Amino acid sequence: RMCPLGWLGVASLCLGTLWAVPAHERRKAEKPKADPALYENLDLDNYDLTLDNYGEILDLSNYEELYDYGDLAPKIEVGTLAPHPKDPKNLPDPAATTAGTPKLQPPNGAGPVPAAPIPGQGLPSCLLCLCLGTSVYCDDADLERIPALPPDTAYLYARFNRIGAVRAGDFSGLEKLRRIDLSSNSISWADADAFRLLPSLQELLLPENRLTALPELPRSIVRLDARLNRIPSAGLRPEAFRDLKQLQFLHLSDNQLDFIPAPLPESLRSLHLQNNNIQTMHEDTFCDTQDQGQIRRALEDIRLDGNPINLSLFPNAFFCLPRLPTGRF
Repeated sequence: RMCPLGWLGVASLCLGTLWAVPAHERRKAEKPKADPALYENLDLDNYDLTLDNYGEILDLSNYEELYDYGDLAPKIEVGTLAPHPKDPKNLPDPAATTAGTPKLQPPNGAGPVPAAPIPGQGLPSCLLCLCLGTSVYCDDADLERIPALPPDTAYLYARFNRIGAVRAGDFSGLEKLRRIDLSSNSISWADADAFRLLPSLQELLLPENRLTALPELPRSIVRLDARLNRIPSAGLRPEAFRDLKQLQFLHLSDNQLDFIPAPLPESLRSLHLQNNNIQTMHEDTFCDTQDQGQIRRALEDIRLDGNPINLSLFPNAFFCLPRLPTGRF
């Protein structure tokens, strides 16, 4: 027979063994197992998240209603500065975090310091357009006027824009400029000195604009193309092309000219005047009637088709030409 002290020792040993089991093991043993029958009716295949069903599976329409973030951050009114922190002493020293970095301090009353220019870009035109060597490409750039060009520009292409006028100062100082292409703009007016002072200009292309008058041209011009404008004969200066000793291509078709703009320089090779309102011509328009031995070999391309003139009425006007003009005889 065991004494009472022996029973107490056995009871203490059993209790010590029970409490030696870790707590998380005891909780596992106490947790009831889930009944698999509860999940038999769930279609888990339809819960795959894709870009197509993301909005259907996760309904975020009332997400903002469940949480009110209004009290988590101080309200900032538009146009004001952010509120100062409650305890500025806890913030790091700005001088320590920006050591070695120069600070830009605008003068009193001045606005923000402008950004530094982009290296290698040059003048503003090279920010709006594409500058490659001495060529500037501004096609279809939504321009309303000629941009400032680098001083060494030789070729400018500014087609398919909304430029409405050419001013006297738009090309000032550009002594190397050889070609200007302003095709398909809305140019209705050009200053008389817009191109005259360009000593190297050889090609001026102004087709498909709204010009009603031609400005004065430099003597270096070789090619002038002003097709598809609204230029009447009154829009040309008297003897406008006589002193242009290097002019070879003069294209003024699809305008409102009433006569051929004579005299024409001996250097001219191609004259396009089709689709105007030319009804007559002078016998000295192309040839000198006083010089029957004259041969004008350069002028091989004359187009007068689309005009109401009958070229057969002026037989003495073509004797010096290597070819007859194209038109109605």
